Amino acid sequence: MNIFTGLINGAIAGATPILLAALGGAYTFYAGVFNIAMEGMLLMAAFCAVWGSFTFGSWVAGVLLAILGALALALIFIFFAVLLDTDEFVTGIALNLFTLGATTYLLRQSFGVKGVYAGPGIDPIPAVKLPLIEQIPFIGPMLSGQNLMVYIAVLATMVSAFLIFRTRFGLRLRAAGYNAASLDSSGVPSSRLRVYALLLCGVLCGLGGAFLSLGYVNLFSENMSAGRGWISLAAIILVNGNPWGVAIIALLFGFADVLGLLLQSYQIPSQFTAMTPYLATLVALYFYARRQRKERNYVGT
Repeated sequence: MNIFTGLINGAIAGATPILLAALGGAYTFYAGVFNIAMEGMLLMAAFCAVWGSFTFGSWVAGVLLAILGALALALIFIFFAVLLDTDEFVTGIALNLFTLGATTYLLRQSFGVKGVYAGPGIDPIPAVKLPLIEQIPFIGPMLSGQNLMVYIAVLATMVSAFLIFRTRFGLRLRAAGYNAASLDSSGVPSSRLRVYALLLCGVLCGLGGAFLSLGYVNLFSENMSAGRGWISLAAIILVNGNPWGVAIIALLFGFADVLGLLLQSYQIPSQFTAMTPYLATLVALYFYARRQRKERNYVGT
């Protein structure tokens, strides 16, 4: 039972940064923006969270600076891809590469270390105990005692589903992606919706990056996002941006992540176990491609 509870809790923790980034990417997906800069946003947010937490001695400051760091990249993306109309893919790749180099440089300049900083001055995001729920047999230990950011991710999923599918903003957001010309002709600039979507993506990626370095672990390491932004993009593609579907896919990837850690206890090299979530991504994309091909063939007949 303890092993099962540990697996579930590990899957939830592993899924949280992916879920938060994918929810942000869902807004850009519906707005018609191909945003691959989520990887860089997560990484920049993770560094800013540790720097803020260490400098100010507060995890709240770390989270706020993480959001600001991700928003800074979102603003750069907006400037080039929305205002200057540059290629979104090239812009995203450039931001990811820039962030990798910038965070490596800032890590060495700020803390004087290479690779990893895990000093005692980092204030982590706290866990939250739910008094009544934690006493429920079996599911209590899984629902209570999670990191604060896990509950924020659940709330963000519900809010995102409501905003996208139940509000005028969501209708206009989807129109910006499905038929921008019609939205423009109605007097609502589609570019404005893209800006809003990218800003929301920056906020959510900031929360995901903060959890990554102040919740999932309590440190910053070079390239610690480790492809989670790309996995988030795969999750969005698999479910066409639906927030509830994104949550399920994120949990599956989180389970694959914790499964890789479990396999290390059986003397399997860590280099192979680290590939587990990415192999799960490839398998999921394979079945998605097969489903899409069947649908196209059905329509063609």
